[in-house]
Amino acid sequence: MPIDYPPLAPLLEYIEGEGAIPPLEDWHPALSGEMNLCIRADGRWWHEGEPITRGRLVRLLSTLLRREEDGEHYLLTPVEKWRIEVEDCPFQVVDADHHDNVWTLTTNVGDRLILDEHHRLRLDHDIPSVPVRFGLSARLHRNVYYRLIEQAQTREITGVETPAQELGIESAGVWQPLGRFSEEGA
Repeated sequence: MPIDYPPLAPLLEYIEGEGAIPPLEDWHPALSGEMNLCIRADGRWWHEGEPITRGRLVRLLSTLLRREEDGEHYLLTPVEKWRIEVEDCPFQVVDADHHDNVWTLTTNVGDRLILDEHHRLRLDHDIPSVPVRFGLSARLHRNVYYRLIEQAQTREITGVETPAQELGIESAGVWQPLGRFSEEGA
């Protein structure tokens, strides 16, 4: 029996205007299978070996994406759940604005988030990323990383065996790490 796909129009309504995200936390369909869709480390989306070039479609798909406790990434609708491949982080931070001691980051799929206690930079193998939503994170694009580095300060890291320093910025009163270096390597 063929699957009766839900119409995309109601899903598109979620991303119109301010780019709201559908209520993925309320959707718990059974696994439908694997989809030949890959989000490359450079942030580009590929389906069946071809790049997806329509920005609105990428935005829609990004709003249906969730990473679950098993570490896998899934596209969800109320009635379907498809496992997809993500090479690194599914999103990239492509812009950063600084006003009144607060940094606002924008991802390649249009999410805007404030670096604060809820969205903290973290270092994964010394490369900064930031949580976005539903277990998903965004890697800092090189140009944004360099922009933040220009504003960075250093601080001593306490409670570690080898004396070290951390490079970072402050946003919304919260320290945000950009990198670490030990005094041995200096």
